[in-house]
Amino acid sequence: MSGTENTGNGTAQGGGAGRGALVAGGASGLGEATARRLAREGFRVVVFDRDEAGAQRVAAAIGGGASAVSGDICDGAAVQAAVAAAASSPLGLRVAVSCAGVIISEKAVGRDGAHDYERFMRVININLGGTFNVLRLAAAAMNGNEALADEDGERGVIINTASIAAYEPQIGQIAYGASKGGIVTMTLAAARDLASRGIRVASIAPGTMETPMLASVPDEVRASIAATIPFPSRFGHPDEFASLVAHIVENRLLNGETIRLDGALRLAPR
Repeated sequence: MSGTENTGNGTAQGGGAGRGALVAGGASGLGEATARRLAREGFRVVVFDRDEAGAQRVAAAIGGGASAVSGDICDGAAVQAAVAAAASSPLGLRVAVSCAGVIISEKAVGRDGAHDYERFMRVININLGGTFNVLRLAAAAMNGNEALADEDGERGVIINTASIAAYEPQIGQIAYGASKGGIVTMTLAAARDLASRGIRVASIAPGTMETPMLASVPDEVRASIAATIPFPSRFGHPDEFASLVAHIVENRLLNGETIRLDGALRLAPR
């Protein structure tokens, strides 16, 4: 985003003033970058994460009236508390971004037999169920917002985090791929459900990103992975994810869509 024009949708040069934003999974990685970017745009950000200390650290660092709420994305009461905190902004909750998630590697049938059902459902519950938990409660709060006084009358925008594994899950990603594929499908369904209420829903499907999840990967493995990305041949930066979040907020025609952010990477089976 560039320039100083305020387009009326809450992102240009502090145009988010008075408007609340919720970032689930905001204590690190993509979520932290997103929280920082929205704060720079003038939004009053609520950082929601299981990592209480991390959430407080990010909120304190970004300032601007930011606050931290700790809790599990699958806990309805905890998410509701975070939504309420963001909705207490003068103009209500206007942006909700879900970045929290987990990943495991396990085949449908491996050396020890069938994929563990509880492990599969844990990934589904956190990645898909938790994202829906934020979506449903944020949408309910946004529904009570006064529509913006322009030709569109938007009340809010919800942004989910999918993955390119939704389209090309690798060997061992049956749980993760299913959870992220569900987010892609849910995005269009939710956008259609909420269209009459002036609420947009979109998702970002990142490729390989420079996040804490990949911090433990050996350098030689990281270099090998980066070499498979057509251009640029490197891991994505969290700030690039946050920049796309800001653009989705600004560009109201983006609705019901999942946008790949991957440098043209298409995942091979392994």
